[in-house]
Amino acid sequence: MSSIFKTRLVLGLIVLAFLIIALLAAPTLFRGPQETTTTPVVTPGTTTPTVTLPTETPSGTETTPVQVPPVTLRVITRHPGEIQVATKEAFLKSEIARAYNIVNIEFYSLDPVVWVSSIKRRGDFDVAWGGGPTLFDTLYENKLLAPLEGRLLSEAIAQIPDTLAGTSMKRVGPDGKIYWVAASVASFGFTVNYDVIRKFNLPVPSKWSDLASPELGRPLARELRPMVSIADPTRSTSHTRMYEIILQAYGWDLGWVNLTLMAANSLIEGGSTEARDNVKEGKVAVAITIDFFGYTVMKANPATEYIIPEGETIVNGDPIALLTTSRNVEAAKAFIAWVLTEGQKIWFREDINRLPANPKSFETPEGVQRTDLKAVYEKLADIRGINFDDDRALKIERAMQAYFKATLVDLDSLLKEVWRKLLMLYFAGKISEAQFREYCRRLGEPLTYVDPLTKNVVKFTEDDAMRVVNAISKDARLEDSYIRAWRAAAEDRYRGIMGELGRLG
Repeated sequence: MSSIFKTRLVLGLIVLAFLIIALLAAPTLFRGPQETTTTPVVTPGTTTPTVTLPTETPSGTETTPVQVPPVTLRVITRHPGEIQVATKEAFLKSEIARAYNIVNIEFYSLDPVVWVSSIKRRGDFDVAWGGGPTLFDTLYENKLLAPLEGRLLSEAIAQIPDTLAGTSMKRVGPDGKIYWVAASVASFGFTVNYDVIRKFNLPVPSKWSDLASPELGRPLARELRPMVSIADPTRSTSHTRMYEIILQAYGWDLGWVNLTLMAANSLIEGGSTEARDNVKEGKVAVAITIDFFGYTVMKANPATEYIIPEGETIVNGDPIALLTTSRNVEAAKAFIAWVLTEGQKIWFREDINRLPANPKSFETPEGVQRTDLKAVYEKLADIRGINFDDDRALKIERAMQAYFKATLVDLDSLLKEVWRKLLMLYFAGKISEAQFREYCRRLGEPLTYVDPLTKNVVKFTEDDAMRVVNAISKDARLEDSYIRAWRAAAEDRYRGIMGELGRLG
C-alpha cells in the first residue's frame, strides 16, 4: 500500500469521525427550553455557557432558536426579605430558570415614592413585584409597564381569575392588553393582642374608627403608652392603601379626623413590618396590618387575632409586571410565568402566609396542607367591603402621603401632647361630650394653608389634593414646599388648640 493511499485513508477516517460527531450534536443545538434538564457547571475561572432557546412573537408562535448568555434578573419589589430569599432559592432550582439560563435574581427594596424615578434612572430593572395596585397603576400611567404577552405567559395569566370579591386581578389597557396581574391576594384590617387588651381593660376594636377612640387613648393619657401601631405612608404601600380605604369609607373630612386621632393614639413606625412586630411582641394592643401579616402574627403569638373591619375593607390583588426597561424580556416573562404558577407555593410557607392568586395552587402538595389559607380564600368572595375607587385613590395618593407625613408623622410629639391634654380633660369631666367631639373635629379636619405655588389661602380638599398631585408631578421640587406649608399650618392649629385646652384646666 503506497504512502499516498495511506494518507488519504487516514484523512477520510478523520472527516468521517467529524461528521458522526456533528450528527450526534445536532439535536442538542435545536432543543427547546422545555427539554433542558441540566444546570451548566461553572468552575472557578470559567464563565457560564450560553443555552439555546426559541424566542416568542407576541402571538406566541416560536421563531428561530437563539443563543442566550447567562441572565441576572433585576426585580424592584416591596416584598420583605423572607419572600425574596424563598423565591430566589426555589426559582433558581426550577426547570424554567435553567431553560432560560437565569443564574441569579437581584432584588431591590425601595420606598414606593421613588419607584418611578429609580426605574427611569437605572434603566435596567426587569420586573416589578409587590406593592399594591395603586403603585402599579402609577407605573402604568408613567408608561413603565410593558404588555404581558407570549404563549408561556398567557397560559399562566389565564389561571388567575379576572376578578375576586368584585375587585380586578388584572390591569387591562385601552388596547386590550394586560399590563399587570395579581400574584397574590390580600385584605386589609388590624391585628389585636388580647393579652394587652386584657391588661389595660380595653375594648376590642371592630372598625377603623375604633382605633381613633378615646378608650384606646387611656393608656397614652395615663402612662404615655400608645396602644395602636401604624406606619408612615411614604414608607409603606399597604398602610397607604388602608389610609385610602378609611378616606373613602368615612368620606374625606371625617376620614382625616379619624386618621388624625388614630395617629395620635399610635406608635408611628417607619414601615409596616415594624408596626406588625409591635402587636406581636405586646408593645401595643392593635396594629393595622395587611392580612398575611396578621396570619403570620397569629402563628407566632396565639394571643393575637387578625380582624377584618366589616363593611370597611377591600380585597386587593398584589401585582407583578414586566418593565419597559427590561434588558432580558424573555427571561423576565419566564420568571413572571413561574411566579403565577409553580412559584405560588411560596405563599404557603409558614413564615410567609400569603393568599395565592392562582386557586390551582391549593391542589399542590404544599397547598393541600394549608386548609386554613384555603378557607380564608374561599371566604373572600363573601366579604362585604366598600365600593373602592382605585382611580380616585391614585389621583390623590402622592398628596395624601405627603400631607399625612407633614401633619401627623413630622409633628407626632406635638399632636400627642395636644391629644393627651384633651383626653385628660375629658376623662376628668372638665369638658362635655359635645365639647370633646368638637375639639376632635377641629384637631383633625383638613387644613387651610397658604399654597406655595399660587400664594392663595386654600383648604386641603380632595380636589385640592388632586391639584397638588398634578403640580408636583410636573415639578417634584414642589413637594417639599407643600410639606413645609402643611406642617406650618398644622403646627399653628395644634398650638392654638393646646392654648385653649390649657385655659380649661
